[in-house]
Amino acid sequence: MKELSRITETFTESVIREMTRLSDSMGGLNLSQGFTDFESPAEIKAAAIAAINNDHNQYPVTFGEPELREAISIKAWNYNKIKCNPATDITVTCGATESMIATLKAIINPGDEIIIFEPFYENYGPDGILSGAAPRYVTLRPPYWSYDYDELAAAFNKNTKAIIINTPNNPTGKVFSKKELTEIGELCNKWDSYAITDEIYEHIIYDGCEHISLGSLPGMEDRTITINSISKTYSVTGWRVGWAIASPEITQRIRKVHDFLTVGAPNPFQHAAVSALGFPEEYYKALQKKYFDAREFLFNALVENGFKPFKPNGAYYIITDITDLIPKLGSTDDFDFSKKLIERTQVATVPGFSFYSKQNMNTRQVRFTFCKKMETLLQVKELLKKLY
Repeated sequence: MKELSRITETFTESVIREMTRLSDSMGGLNLSQGFTDFESPAEIKAAAIAAINNDHNQYPVTFGEPELREAISIKAWNYNKIKCNPATDITVTCGATESMIATLKAIINPGDEIIIFEPFYENYGPDGILSGAAPRYVTLRPPYWSYDYDELAAAFNKNTKAIIINTPNNPTGKVFSKKELTEIGELCNKWDSYAITDEIYEHIIYDGCEHISLGSLPGMEDRTITINSISKTYSVTGWRVGWAIASPEITQRIRKVHDFLTVGAPNPFQHAAVSALGFPEEYYKALQKKYFDAREFLFNALVENGFKPFKPNGAYYIITDITDLIPKLGSTDDFDFSKKLIERTQVATVPGFSFYSKQNMNTRQVRFTFCKKMETLLQVKELLKKLY
C-alpha cells in the first residue's frame, strides 16, 4: 500500500474532544469542552425554526446570505469599530474553525511563518501545519498571562506572514489590552505582516475589562482578518455559523478557499443568526452576569479543593496549577491526572499539555470550563471532594 499523508502524522486528534468522549463513556460531568448545558435563547431557536419553515433549506449564497452579511457589518461597526462592506469584506463560514483554516490557506505561501501565543487554542497548531506555515511560539506567563515584549519582537522576521491573537483568550481568559494590541500592530507594520484575530468570546468579559478589536486600530484596517462566530455568545456551538472580515483582496481569496472546503454554512442558521445579532444590550449584560457568577463559584470551589487556579478576565475557562495535586492521585503528568480525575470524581477537564508546543508540554496545568448551569457547578463542587 502506498504511504498515506505524512502531514497528518505531525499532529494528534483534538485532546478536548477526546476528553469529552471519555467523559461521556464514564457518565461524567463535562467541564472539558466549551459548550453550554443550558438552553439556547428561545428567540434564536424560533428564528431557526421559522427559517426552515420558510424553506431556507437549499444552498445559501456561498460566502453568506446577504442579510447576514449586512447584520455582521452593522454589528462590526457598532461594537468592534470596524468598517466593512458586506458585499466585499465578509465571508460567512462553517464556524470560526473554518474561518481560521480558510484564512491561513488564503494567505500562506511556502516558507511563511506564523506567530502563536501559548498556551493556545489547540486548533491553531494543526491549522498552521495544514496551511504549510511554520509556527513560532511566544509564551504567555501566569498569573496575568503577560508576554515579554522582547520575546515577541524577536519572533518577528522577514518570513513572518501573520500573528494569531485570540482575545478574550482560550484557554487563559486573558483580555489583550489596547497597549498590547498597539505593540502587536506596530510589529505587524514593521515586518509587513498580517494579524488574524479570533474574537468569539468578545462579549464574555469581566472586571471592567474592555474588548478591543485589533482591526479597529490605526494602520491595522487592511492588515487584520477578524474572525468571529455566533457559537459562544448565543450558546449555539452546534450551528456552525462564523465569519471572517478582511480587506477585499484577502476576502476574495478566503472566499475561494471556503467555497471548495464547505460550499456554505447552514442556510437556516444563517437566517437565525440575523435575529441573534439584533439582540438588545440587556442580553449581553445578562450573559456577562451569568458567567461572572459561574466564574466566581467555580474558582472558589477549585481553591477549596486544593487547586491553584488563575482567575480569567474573559471567556469561560479557568486554568489551574495542579503541581501539588498530581502526587495525590499517583499521577505522572497532567494527562494522567485528568484521566484519574474523571475516574475518581466524574469531573472531566482538559490536560494543559494540549495548549502548548512540544517544548513546553510538561505543564502541570488543567483547564476547566464554567459555561454550565449552576446546578451542574454545584454537583462539581461536591464531586471534587472525592479527591481526598
